[in-house]
Amino acid sequence: MQYTATTRGITVSVEPTYLAERSSPDDAQYVWAYRVIIENHGQETVQLLSRHWMISNSRGELTEVKGTGVIGEQPVLKPGASHEYTSGAPLNTPSRMMGGAYQMESETGERFDIEIPTFSLHRPNQEVLLN
Repeated sequence: MQYTATTRGITVSVEPTYLAERSSPDDAQYVWAYRVIIENHGQETVQLLSRHWMISNSRGELTEVKGTGVIGEQPVLKPGASHEYTSGAPLNTPSRMMGGAYQMESETGERFDIEIPTFSLHRPNQEVLLN
């Protein structure tokens, strides 16, 4: 399933994948990969400066992750350009929700946030518990 959000002409799409071969439910280890595509449909060149993730698990525990760029990069997106990367998350519960924002900067120096759509990570064939 793909999750999508658009802010100021910039679309962020996330597609999570459960990695059953790297997971060990008996040891409370659930491993996920997620592919992110950031597309600039706007009229201005922008640069991704930082990320801010909010992650909640099925026990209601909330984790906040902040950092510079994505996967060590701060991509510049001209109008019509896109940037794609894949990341991962080892979890200790079978389901989790993730979402947040990227901080962007325009050519004029204006900084603004774009939404990372909230997406669900739940093990296939597992009852989903929404937080």
